[in-house]
Amino acid sequence: MHKILVISASVRTGRKSNRVATFFMNYIKNNNVAEAELLDLDEYNFPLFDERLKFLKEPPANLVEYSNRVKAADGILIVTPEYNGGYPASLKNAIDVLIEEWKHKPVAISTVSAGPFGGNNMIPSLQFSLWKIGALTVPALFPVAMVEKSYDENGVPADKEGTEKRAAGFLKELVWCMDAVKKMQ
Repeated sequence: MHKILVISASVRTGRKSNRVATFFMNYIKNNNVAEAELLDLDEYNFPLFDERLKFLKEPPANLVEYSNRVKAADGILIVTPEYNGGYPASLKNAIDVLIEEWKHKPVAISTVSAGPFGGNNMIPSLQFSLWKIGALTVPALFPVAMVEKSYDENGVPADKEGTEKRAAGFLKELVWCMDAVKKMQ
């Protein structure tokens, strides 16, 4: 069975995107899509990026653990809010500190916003950053508009049937990419 690492990218006080990460964790487990593990960037408190992990003489233990979790995953699902048309510095920091760990790693993106556009403005910049380091971004996207109205604090969607239908198609694409990478190794 595949292993999906769900990255909750926001470290902001009062964040709402974590609701969507919780939804995906529950959906993946309840529907036996894959093994799922949550990686919440808020729990890491990484220092501001100043060098890639592989060049650090004495890397922090949590950075090594983060690297190992990314390496061990067959695929990554990033759940990230949009801030001012871009993705948060916490995610940029987490992407840039690694390099080999991202190479040929299928990455699916779920964008989240409090407004009506679901974080769509930042998708090209996030995809470009991932592409530049060799990640394989999944063509399917999962934008979430009006997150506070769309999911409760426990990750339960207001439109359960519609959301689960979208999630099934989205995750099917991630699994397809993970299968393809596995066949090529």
